Amino acid sequence: MIKPIPCSIAERIQAVCRYIEEHSEDPLPLGELASRAAMSRFHFARSFKAVVGVTPKQYQAGLRLERFKGALQSAAAIDAAVYDAGYGSASRVYERAAERLGMTPAQYRRGGEGVAISYATLDSPAGLMLIGATDRGVCFVQFGDSKQELERRLRAEYPRAQIEPMQPRGGEFARWVDAIAEHLSGKRPHLDLPLDIRATAFQLRVWRFLQSIPYGEVRSYGEVADAIGSPRGARAVAAACAANVAAIAIPCHRVIRGDGDAGGYRWGVERKRALIDAERARKAARSA
Repeated sequence: MIKPIPCSIAERIQAVCRYIEEHSEDPLPLGELASRAAMSRFHFARSFKAVVGVTPKQYQAGLRLERFKGALQSAAAIDAAVYDAGYGSASRVYERAAERLGMTPAQYRRGGEGVAISYATLDSPAGLMLIGATDRGVCFVQFGDSKQELERRLRAEYPRAQIEPMQPRGGEFARWVDAIAEHLSGKRPHLDLPLDIRATAFQLRVWRFLQSIPYGEVRSYGEVADAIGSPRGARAVAAACAANVAAIAIPCHRVIRGDGDAGGYRWGVERKRALIDAERARKAARSA
């Protein structure tokens, strides 16, 4: 029995999303998906990106990545996980693994085994924070109430990685920690650090835009959605902000609700307000 086609564009796109989720392992040509939505290829492609925030191809790729990550935990071999997730070629997965997983498939599967992570704690206007990094870049910046709590979170994220406090001569990592400390004190308004984090294509788009928001300024979720070409994606932007694991380095605290309310924050609204207020005060002091 053929299901009736939903009336609104958003409903049609949502129905197609459910279809992609059910058939993420199959080839899904744009024309076939557009036909399911009773739309032209061009109109469907534009509408899908406006509603979902990514293209149909990127949406399917994100689903496969999540399936791949789950398969890595249970498959007898990595190549088996590749094909279980619907990938046709193992070589391309390996080529993009470091970018998408933050480490190789084997390392991710083993909870970060073979990855060395250094960490250090800092005081900030929003309380204690812990910074963790691999040799490729910052992989963890989070707030907490105690050093022990933050260390537990880091070890839970990478349960089998080699995790140690920053050494007295911390090399590159020490410079990254100093940069974050200077940023928090207002001495370095623009922060540009290498990151070693996992993200979907949409999350990367959001996070890159957040890094462009000037120090001491804020944008609404809707403004961010408009800026990245997804005018209906305010909720998806909020979800991307909530998924951020690198506070400050990716300044999701600079995104608020359209009515001026602070909105949510992974580490508590009070911390969000403290960060915004501190940045505004330092910016005003420099301008005086």
